[in-house]
Amino acid sequence: MSTATTAPAIRFVEVTRRFGAVSAVNSVSLDVSAGSFVALVGPSGSGKSTLLKMINRLEDPDSGSIDLNGLPVTAEPPPQLRRKIGYVFQNIGLFPHLSVGENIRMGLKVAGETLSAERLQEMLQLVDLAPDIALRMPDALSGGQRQRVGVARALAPAPQILLMDEPFGALDPVTRDALGREVRAIHDRLGLTTIMVTHDMAEALLLADRVLVMEQGAIVGDASPADLLAGKGGAVADALVAIPRDQARRLAELGS
Repeated sequence: MSTATTAPAIRFVEVTRRFGAVSAVNSVSLDVSAGSFVALVGPSGSGKSTLLKMINRLEDPDSGSIDLNGLPVTAEPPPQLRRKIGYVFQNIGLFPHLSVGENIRMGLKVAGETLSAERLQEMLQLVDLAPDIALRMPDALSGGQRQRVGVARALAPAPQILLMDEPFGALDPVTRDALGREVRAIHDRLGLTTIMVTHDMAEALLLADRVLVMEQGAIVGDASPADLLAGKGGAVADALVAIPRDQARRLAELGS
């Protein structure tokens, strides 16, 4: 895995987001280094997706600030900000009436730009899809292929940052594992800064350089995978790590 640089690509300073009386994110301060692959884990409702969405202003904080490469995310209109940020989510969100190629081009089209045929083929190759798939419709693809198209669409504008919100949650285990490895390889190849929300601690440990654990809107654990496995991530992290550890033990017992 690549070694992250020390310059923060993303900085949260005392960020809070409330929904009524509930604090989904509660006074989070955090630096994410350029080039790092960060996994954000925690129980449902812990604030992971809300924290992620505030980076590209799908949600805005009630207080605090978020900087991208030293500039506030509010310094430019959201469409311009989002050109710098790829976003992949579980439900993929491909337009069913548009071909694969048209879906991949959509982000640039909205910004008034075009994606060349050569660049489109580069994006398909990057996510391991055949060239002729550009002419197919989303309903003719498997779940794994659709998610690959989603990744290609997110990366087509050449963003600096990739955000992923449970990107593999709807996939079967074999496809999920393969696509996770491919996304990690793409991250390394393009030198991206990636933040991935996942409920799967094993996935976080295998893919990320750094794992952030959230509970009730706060960061309660921040450690490398090796430190988490060594029990240095705190009580909430230990409980999450215990699940894949126990599964591995039970599988070993089945084979003994």
